[in-house]
Amino acid sequence: MTTQLSPSVRHGSPVNSAHSGAHRQPNPGLVRRTFLGRPEDPRWARPALWAVLALAALLYGWGISSQSGNSYYSAAVLSGTKSWKAFFFGSLDAGNYITVDKPPLALWVQALAARVIGVNGWSLVGPQVLMGVAAAGVLYATVRRGFEGALGRTGAPAAALIAALVLALTPITVAINRDNNPDTLLVLTMVLAAWALQRAVQSGRLGWLLGCAVFIGLGFNTKMFQGYIVLPGFALVYLACASGGLRRRLGHLAAAGVALAVSSLWWMFIVDLWPSSSRPYIGGSTDNTVWDLVIGYNGLGRIFGGSGSGGGGNSANFGGTAGIGRLFNSIMGGQISWLIPFAAMALVVALILRGRAPRTDRARAALLLWGGWLAVHFAVFSLSEGTFHPYYTTAMAPAIGALVGAGTVVMFTTTRRWAWALPASIAVTGGWAFVLLRRTPSWNPWLAWLVVAATVLAVAGLVIVRLTPRTRSRLALGATIIGLVAALAGPAAYATTTALSGTGDGTNPTAGPASASSGPGGSRGPGGSGAPSGSRPLGGQAPTGMPSSTGSSTGSSADASSGRPGGASGQINSQLVAYLQQNQGSATWLVAVNRAQSASSIILETGKPVIAMGGFTGSDPAMTVTKLQQYLKEGKLRYVILGDDNRGGDSAVTSWIKSNLTIVSAGQYGGTSTTSSSTNSGVTLYRYG
Repeated sequence: MTTQLSPSVRHGSPVNSAHSGAHRQPNPGLVRRTFLGRPEDPRWARPALWAVLALAALLYGWGISSQSGNSYYSAAVLSGTKSWKAFFFGSLDAGNYITVDKPPLALWVQALAARVIGVNGWSLVGPQVLMGVAAAGVLYATVRRGFEGALGRTGAPAAALIAALVLALTPITVAINRDNNPDTLLVLTMVLAAWALQRAVQSGRLGWLLGCAVFIGLGFNTKMFQGYIVLPGFALVYLACASGGLRRRLGHLAAAGVALAVSSLWWMFIVDLWPSSSRPYIGGSTDNTVWDLVIGYNGLGRIFGGSGSGGGGNSANFGGTAGIGRLFNSIMGGQISWLIPFAAMALVVALILRGRAPRTDRARAALLLWGGWLAVHFAVFSLSEGTFHPYYTTAMAPAIGALVGAGTVVMFTTTRRWAWALPASIAVTGGWAFVLLRRTPSWNPWLAWLVVAATVLAVAGLVIVRLTPRTRSRLALGATIIGLVAALAGPAAYATTTALSGTGDGTNPTAGPASASSGPGGSRGPGGSGAPSGSRPLGGQAPTGMPSSTGSSTGSSADASSGRPGGASGQINSQLVAYLQQNQGSATWLVAVNRAQSASSIILETGKPVIAMGGFTGSDPAMTVTKLQQYLKEGKLRYVILGDDNRGGDSAVTSWIKSNLTIVSAGQYGGTSTTSSSTNSGVTLYRYG
C-alpha cells in the first residue's frame, strides 16, 4: 500500500519535530486560526473538528433544562448562592453545618453560574456541557501537536480528529457530562495538564511544566487523589523525554512538585487552620479535617475498601467485583471498554515503530504520556476494593481516544510486517463490540450484526490491500473508515440513547439501555432504583427555577458510600415539609435529619438550610449530644427527624433525642395516625420544647 503521509512511521525512522514547521506561513491571527485552522492544515481539518465539537455539545446538552443532577451537589450549589461562606467551604446547607465530601472547585463553577441565572438545569449541567466540549477541543490540539512531526500535515489532524470523536462518543462520558458530578471538571483539568506537559517536553521550558502541575492541582481540588492518578506517567515522561540534561530535568520536576503542592493544598490548609467552631464539619472525615478526608474516605478507603483510615464504611461496589476483568464485566463493559483492546494494540505497535527514535522524539513522548495515563487508570480502577462507580472511568476516555486516533493513522501508514496490525485491531474491536451488544439482545438486535458485517468488510478490504501492494490506497482508506464506523457504532448508539433519554441517575449515572449496566435485580448497579415504585421521597414541586427534589437524583441509587440499597428507609412527604416551614420561626435550620440525601432533597424543595447529622453516609461523627443541645437551646434548631436512615445516626445522639424531645403526632402535619408513637412513612418527627 502506498500513502502520502510521512514515511517516518513506515520505516521506523525518527523525524525531527522542528522540520514540521519549517515552511509554515506567518500566524494568520488568533480568530482566523481558531475558526479556519492553520494555513498548513488540510481544508477539512477545522470544519471536521467543529462538527465533532457540535456533536459533543448536542449529546451532552440535549434537554439539560430539565436536568437536576445529583441532589447532593445540587443542594450545595443552592446553598452556595445563599451564603459566600457556604460557597467557599462547599457546605451542603447555607447554615454551614457540614460540607460535601469533595473539595468545592466543581461546585464553585456551578454556584457562580447559579448566582447569575438561578439554580436550574442550565447552571447545574450547562457548565458540564461546556467543560466536556472544551476537553474534546483540548484533546484534539494536544494529539495533533504531539504527532504532527511523525504523521505529517494530514495524518496528525486525522489522528486528533479521531481522538476527539472517541472522547465525544464514549458512553460514560456522555452520561457524566449530563450530570453535575465533579468528574467532568476533573477530566478537563487532566487534559489541560497533558497539553501543558506536552509543551514542556517539546520545549524544555519550566513554565509549561509548572502549568501542568497547577492543572493537576486543580484536579486535586476537584476529586482529590483521583486527580493524581496521571502523576506517575507524567513525571516519567518528562524525566525520560524532555530536552536538556538529567540534572536540569530533575530540577524542573522538583520545582513542579512545589507548584503541585501549593496548587493542591492551599484550600485544605486554609480550612484545617480555620477554627473548627466557626466553620462547617468536613463531610466524610472522622476528625473534622480535610487531611483525614484526603487520606481516608477519598484516599485509602477508595483503594482498600472498608473505611480506609476514615470515611466510615467506604465499600460500595457499583462496578462489579474488583479484578483485572472488572472494566469488561456486564456492568462496566458498555460504559468504557469498547475501544480498550484497540488502544492497547495501537500503543504496542506504535511504540515498536518508534523504537529507533531519539530520546526526545515527540511522538514517542506522546505515546508514553497517553499509554501511561491509560495503564495506571486501568490498574487502579480494576483493582480498587473501595467505593467504585462506573462514571469514574470517564477519566480513561481521553487516553483511549488519543491512542485510538494516533494508532489508527500509525497502523494505516506502515508497510512493514506490522501492516497486519490494523486489520487485526479492527477485527478484535468489532468482535468485542458484538459481545457487548449481544449482552442486551432485545435492544436493537440488528446493530450487533451490522457491526459484524462492517467489521468483516473492513478487514477484508485491508487484507486485500496488504496482499496486493499495488492496490489503490483509496481501498485502504475506505476500509479503514468502515472499520472505524464499526468500532464506534456501539458507543455511538449507547451515547445517543443516553442523550435522548432525557433523565438519568444523578447519583450513579450510567449510559446506554438500562439492562446493559444492570446489577442484581436488573437495576442500574447494585443500588437498585431507590425509592419504592410510585413513591416520592419528598412530595410537592420545587420552587420556580430550582430542580425538583424527585426523580433521578434523590431516590435513584444506593448510598454511594455505604452500599446500602434503596436510599432512605423513610419517606419525608410534602405535608411534613410544609409543617416544618410553617413552624420554623427564627431557627437557622429547618430540621435535622440523619443523612445528606434526605437533607439535600428538603433543601432543594424549600431553599432552607437543613442539618444532615451523619453526612452523606449517615455515619459521619459530625453531631454530638453537646452540639445538638447547644443548637436547641440557642433556638437555631427546633425539629429533628429520625427514621430517614436505617443507620439511625450516632447512637448517643439518637438515644438523647428519643429521651428528651417530644414526638410530633403525624396527625398534626397531615398523617393518618394520631397516636403519640405514630410515624409518617417510616419517619418520626421530634420537637424541642
